[in-house]
Amino acid sequence: MSDYIVRAMAADSQIRAFAVTSRELVEQARKIHNTSPVATAALGRTLSAGAMMGAAMKGEQDLLTIQIRGDGPLGGIVVTADSRANVKGYVHEPAVLIPANGKGKLDVAGAVGKGMLQVIKDLGMKEPYVGQTTLQTGEIAEDLTYYFATSEQIPSSVGLGVLLNRDNTVRQAGGFLIQLMPYTEERVIEALEARLSGLHSVTELLDRGLKPEEILEELLGELGLVISDTMPTAFSCNCSKERVEKAIVSIGSKEIREMVREGRPIEVTCHFCNQAYEFTVEELKEILHRSKR
Repeated sequence: MSDYIVRAMAADSQIRAFAVTSRELVEQARKIHNTSPVATAALGRTLSAGAMMGAAMKGEQDLLTIQIRGDGPLGGIVVTADSRANVKGYVHEPAVLIPANGKGKLDVAGAVGKGMLQVIKDLGMKEPYVGQTTLQTGEIAEDLTYYFATSEQIPSSVGLGVLLNRDNTVRQAGGFLIQLMPYTEERVIEALEARLSGLHSVTELLDRGLKPEEILEELLGELGLVISDTMPTAFSCNCSKERVEKAIVSIGSKEIREMVREGRPIEVTCHFCNQAYEFTVEELKEILHRSKR
């Protein structure tokens, strides 16, 4: 198992925790979208978070989407994950280049800018759950920590990191998600806060080559860490020509007739994986015919 997630409990089930290593899926996303270093870091952090948040859902058909809309040059980020930790995503402006921040690191906050973070959960109900908060820093981990506290009322700590090689390929990627249960004792909260305050950075843990279990051991080992299970995670897109056809139908028969009149095939590209699907004029006529039934 290369990229995978660990699910765990600590402090007699007063804390639940997730940790992930995601180098391969972030590198795959980088290749698919040909992202710049700062775009790779932003997308990689959000993909790692999405994978862990997906793994936290219970239903087999549950889906979640993280949407970040900022006024920075990156434009925005969209990541979707399911409960099996299959994850996919893209950024609006993958080629964005901006100077390093004051610490000499990739300026993800500057690329994202100010704006909103939205989490949409499709849990099989009549309407999806939608939670929304303002971006606090644009660094993504802090923004998700704030989201959990204000929108879901779950005290949480989110840590995310992406490290790049000199050739801009992904060297390490991953993170953790730690959440307190409503009945968590004050002494446990204080012990956890003390442990987290001593953490230098997630990238430092990743750079040491720590596995998800070892990341959680470092953070929660003194609080009675119990590993529940592990599960693989991967960049996976479920697009198909049939799904794209449904999207074409949704634009309306008038637009499809105009495509037919133009007399040339159209090509539709999936935002998530860049797979292109071509529809000939005859196929468009058939789609138009089926849509009238």
